[in-house]
Amino acid sequence: MATRRAEPRRAPPPSAHFESRHRGAANDYFRRAYVKGRCPPGLSRRGPNCVPTHARAWRRGYVLPRTITYYDVPHALLVELPPPPHGHRYVRVAGDILLIAIGTGMVIDALQDIFD
Repeated sequence: MATRRAEPRRAPPPSAHFESRHRGAANDYFRRAYVKGRCPPGLSRRGPNCVPTHARAWRRGYVLPRTITYYDVPHALLVELPPPPHGHRYVRVAGDILLIAIGTGMVIDALQDIFD
């Protein structure tokens, strides 16, 4: 009996949801909000930068692990992002903004490293 080899999982296709202007809006918002040496929850100060306190533990196309702490995206930034599709929402995980499906927690898209 022949055994089937598992095919490697393909990476999700590049997203069309976020554009470069959305990354710029996120960078600008967090630069203004945290200029006084503070960092938002989930990040710590390392030199002049806010950096994640742990390694990235999520992947686009997969469910956001329950062990990951996420935060609401501030309203002032939400108005700069495209409206999320019905049944989706934005959250911030460390230095990333994620678009997730509400029912499943599936990571649909991301703006990674917004503090860089």
